[in-house]
Amino acid sequence: MTHGNASTENTEAPVTFITGGSSGIGAESVHRLLGLGHRVAATGRSADKLAALARAAADAGTGDRLLTFEGDAADWGHVSAAVEETVRVFGRLDHAIANAGYSADAHVETGDPEKWRGMVLTNVLGPALLVRAALPALKESQGRIVLIGSVAGFKNTPGNLYSMTKFAVTGLAENVRMLTTGYGVGTTLIAPGRVLTPFWDDRPGGAEAAGPMISAGQLVDTLVWAISQPRGVDVNTLVVRPIGQPN
Repeated sequence: MTHGNASTENTEAPVTFITGGSSGIGAESVHRLLGLGHRVAATGRSADKLAALARAAADAGTGDRLLTFEGDAADWGHVSAAVEETVRVFGRLDHAIANAGYSADAHVETGDPEKWRGMVLTNVLGPALLVRAALPALKESQGRIVLIGSVAGFKNTPGNLYSMTKFAVTGLAENVRMLTTGYGVGTTLIAPGRVLTPFWDDRPGGAEAAGPMISAGQLVDTLVWAISQPRGVDVNTLVVRPIGQPN
């Protein structure tokens, strides 16, 4: 685990914790939220990507409001310790965003089973672990949970194990909403369609072959809107596709 030298000043600024924050949608979310005045804690598996994230924040003058933690979003010890340290340093937690996830040769007929375990644990267990770790602090702040799912969690495609993991996230979101609404804690599922991120780098033809996409920044517009709702308003499910994506 690693973390930066975040300032403990400005104790009224909201605090957001995000898994998978070192690239793609996660990194875009970190930079946007820092720019909006949040204090942010970001996790990721790559020390190099986290260091680049911290350098970019420092160059933007927001590095004193960023904590980074190297570790696995599907590991309870890492997640619980990172949330605990975030609350210790920043004094509170307002938003927990379960963003970490990936696809790994995920066809049940032709894919490599040795690659599936990590994907299933990250995509399914990871969000549940974050909810478990963050909920005590979110009860105190009357904060919000955001789960980054996928259109693939609503629309099956043949043999797609990744889709199965995202159906699980869709179910988890409603399960968690029913639990947390009585605590005054909001729960939002954001289910993007095709988003231009490194997700497409290993696929045949890459992003160009996939079809129309939205940018990570456009998806983060939706995330920011969701967590900016006034207390008492719970936005539960947001499906965001690019125009031109039929499924």
